[in-house]
Amino acid sequence: MKIEEEIKSRFTDDYQKLTVNLYLTHSRLAEPFQKLLSTFDITPTQYNILRILRGQKQNPVSIGIIKSRMIERNSDVSRVIDRLLKKDLIIRKKNKLDKRQKDIIISETGLVLLEKIMAVQGDTDRYFENLTLSEVQLMNDLLDKIRKSIPSTNE
Repeated sequence: MKIEEEIKSRFTDDYQKLTVNLYLTHSRLAEPFQKLLSTFDITPTQYNILRILRGQKQNPVSIGIIKSRMIERNSDVSRVIDRLLKKDLIIRKKNKLDKRQKDIIISETGLVLLEKIMAVQGDTDRYFENLTLSEVQLMNDLLDKIRKSIPSTNE
């Protein structure tokens, strides 16, 4: 269904249409995943942090590094870290070199939770089955190109 039909709206130009189309598509892709994560009592931001930590292969990282790698840059990463700590999904220790810094690693419980989520997540690739491989590659290239032109707020 075309976006104009779905949201019953017209656009001033194709650029405005693209912006709204990206937001709508993101929302439609995120809804089922957010519902899945809620069954595990976890938010998408918490999931993102756990995946970042798992990617570190048990090497401790600072909150600043986590924040710089997040999909949705949340200024309140410290509070999310506190919630993950309460759920025993991460381990937080003082940094040996800088006592003001905290070292964060994923716990065994966090790793197990990620495995459980992956086991029931399903194949999200099915959302793109109506695209050819070259269209998927082009879409990835175009999205990368769009992000390059967006000023960074990660300072």
